[in-house]
Amino acid sequence: MSLTTPLINVMEAAARKAARRLVRDFGEVEHLQVSQKGPGNFVTEADLRTEEILYKELLKARPDFGFLMEENGRRNTEGYTERWIIDPIDGTTNFLHGIPHFAISIAAEREGQLIAGVIYEPVRDELFWAEKNVGAFVNRRRIRVSGRRVLSEALIATGISRSGRPGQKSFIPMLKTVMAKTSGVRRLGSAALDLAYVAAGRYEGYWEAGLSPWNVAAGIIIVREAGGMVSEVNGQANMLYGNSILATNQQLYDRIRRLLMHTVEEENLNLDE
Repeated sequence: MSLTTPLINVMEAAARKAARRLVRDFGEVEHLQVSQKGPGNFVTEADLRTEEILYKELLKARPDFGFLMEENGRRNTEGYTERWIIDPIDGTTNFLHGIPHFAISIAAEREGQLIAGVIYEPVRDELFWAEKNVGAFVNRRRIRVSGRRVLSEALIATGISRSGRPGQKSFIPMLKTVMAKTSGVRRLGSAALDLAYVAAGRYEGYWEAGLSPWNVAAGIIIVREAGGMVSEVNGQANMLYGNSILATNQQLYDRIRRLLMHTVEEENLNLDE
């Protein structure tokens, strides 16, 4: 059982308040999904509304923080050394189609370093959270990355880049390689939850290209505090603003990264394409 910190308390309270309306919105989407009009505009409104609730709640609690948000970009940027990085609905396409696998993602950054993260999956009421040097948790239970060491027993998650984003050309060759060497690959449609699941030991690894900072910021620190490894696929450390991310347990990191990079080099691929 863990007691949350003041910073996590602020993030959790904002996420849970926004989630109450979001869950009601999701119920409406399930009805709209079968209508002729479809839920597209409604989901856009839900995204914006959720982000605005998060913005107001976090601003009220920490007026000295700036913001980087998916829908409204940067706010309160001048002179701030701390900021929130927010994705109001990570897994929007799932939400759009009535699939209950999406999350609110909030990270706290200080002077360019991630210091805390919360990923809240409201349908299952799972709150993944971590603060630097405190550890990683789901609700109040401590989590650790998987201890598996054998690649053939590993379950790996991934995501498919949208059209025009980096990583499309390399995805299928990399997928074929990973499928041949592991026990399976899953693509569930939420980068934040993929990272949270690596932290909780549900996956041994996860890779994806073409993401944005708000997709991965909270997950990065949660994986790290759970004892995992996070980098770009090429091993570099600019996951927030680079073109790819790889998260694994410590035992399999080198093998999975080499496997992916061997495919890139064999096929003469470019991770930026």
